[in-house]
Amino acid sequence: MVDVRKGMPPVELDEAEFKRRYLSRFYDPAFEPLTVELEKIVDAAWDAYSHGRKAPRTVKAGPRFADPDYDISIEWLDAQAAIQDAQRRFEDPAAPSRILLINGSTRSEHTCPGEMSKTWRLLEIADEIFRAAPGFECDILDLSVLASEFNRVIYPCKSCVSTAMPLCHWPCSCYPNHGLQQNNDWMNEIYPRWVAAHGIMIVAPVNWYQVSSAFKLMMDRLVCADGGNPDPTSTQGKDAKKAKEIELAGWPYPRHLAGRTFGVFAHGDSAGADTLRRILNDWLEDMGLIAAGHIAVIDRYIGYLAPYATSHDDLDKETATQEDVRNVARALVQAVKQLRSGALKPPDRHVKEPRPK
Repeated sequence: MVDVRKGMPPVELDEAEFKRRYLSRFYDPAFEPLTVELEKIVDAAWDAYSHGRKAPRTVKAGPRFADPDYDISIEWLDAQAAIQDAQRRFEDPAAPSRILLINGSTRSEHTCPGEMSKTWRLLEIADEIFRAAPGFECDILDLSVLASEFNRVIYPCKSCVSTAMPLCHWPCSCYPNHGLQQNNDWMNEIYPRWVAAHGIMIVAPVNWYQVSSAFKLMMDRLVCADGGNPDPTSTQGKDAKKAKEIELAGWPYPRHLAGRTFGVFAHGDSAGADTLRRILNDWLEDMGLIAAGHIAVIDRYIGYLAPYATSHDDLDKETATQEDVRNVARALVQAVKQLRSGALKPPDRHVKEPRPK
């Protein structure tokens, strides 16, 4: 018998508290002349919330899904189509070699810090190498915009995997949830950028012995790329019991990003850079990505135990560290060339795991 455990306290809001929270976003006096209009809007929002309209626009799934009659979200179908198109570009031998270059720092001159991050400067050094490589194009994923752009959001992972792997859909179907106003999720744009890439380079600072909060949001939401279920109709959306039954019957844990290659440059100022480098390396290898060599996965300290106020000056002096970043990029270029020629293959590719997870 499949057991689904329940018992956590309820989270439903009453109408008064819902409307208070909803209207709090219109605190600016500029909205006062629109009181009547806002009352109509909050009534519509309450209707969506109280009736749990997660996906208000759906179509029948159709014959390519386990349940053709399931009412599937149009937004999820659009996200899936973008991933499928990215996979075609990844597999196209005539397409340029594509690097996804990730700024893992939330720090930016456009927000409270008032100054650019050292991570961004290091990323620009790597970008020069990729731009100069014939046949390569570089897509920069700047996670700092989560803190600086209007309504740029990555919502937290809900850990569906821990109920059962098939409950975690590829791409993630937890968002958007319009009834909870959890919309405009950036991950639907980020997923295809990972899929289209032949090589991924991460430049990341230590934030309290870990990646930045912006990076961790993306990292957690990429769990669906490692074993995620590409057919939400098989679990009737989020039916925990059905998902458990599917997993216990035997789940293949498909690795949707496997075979790509990667490089990592982790940096810190006092502690944790080596820990972060290992975390990122282990995470990427667990998803089936291939490291571009030992020189492509490194950690360094910049301005070790020196004042933060002069850390950019310290980076100016760290010419060897700047060359380390170039070497990560150079190694990744070589690895992508080998990947696309068929020369770069994981030695364990034919080995079957006894307990895939």
